[in-house]
Amino acid sequence: MLELDTHALIGKGLHRECYVHPDDPALCVKVVVSGSLDENRREARYYAGLARRGICWDMLPRFHGLEQTTLGEGAVFDLIRDYDGPVSHTLAHYLASRELTERHAAGLGRALDELESYLLENRIITMTLKPKNILFQQHNAATGSLVIVDNIGNSDFIPLANHSRWLARRKIRRKWRRFERDLGRAYRHNPAALALLALDQGAG
Repeated sequence: MLELDTHALIGKGLHRECYVHPDDPALCVKVVVSGSLDENRREARYYAGLARRGICWDMLPRFHGLEQTTLGEGAVFDLIRDYDGPVSHTLAHYLASRELTERHAAGLGRALDELESYLLENRIITMTLKPKNILFQQHNAATGSLVIVDNIGNSDFIPLANHSRWLARRKIRRKWRRFERDLGRAYRHNPAALALLALDQGAG
């Protein structure tokens, strides 16, 4: 059983908390703190399907299975860190600050465009796309990539898009357009963020 240290907490969502893995700093453990374990199980099934398809994992952390912890069942994933060691910050962190958005505008712009292409090419479906669930992993001081760390999978009662390339790509494009609209509303106070989104839409 994994003994989780509350001081190793690195993130908290509505239903789960995320901790640095006690035995491996390159991994993290997500434990359910509100609701049922269904999210862990659903996520595990979807990741197993992605692994069978042999997708590229560049913008998605690998799933390493479910383990029992002192805080309940935990889902183990790669922990996304920047090139110089710290855990990567969320896209929301960068877009909330005009200074940070401007400093990383070129890298963020490329990363947004590349993430959309990545999702379409690998047919990765998300329940929702939110900036708090996407990390900007810095590869160096100027460049980086966006990595989705939560809400992966298809929650449809009959998940037809999991088995149809055309339906999957259609669903992904629809969710991406909604994501861009939501970002525009959420960060309308930040002109640098709006300019970044306009550039990304032009690239797409």
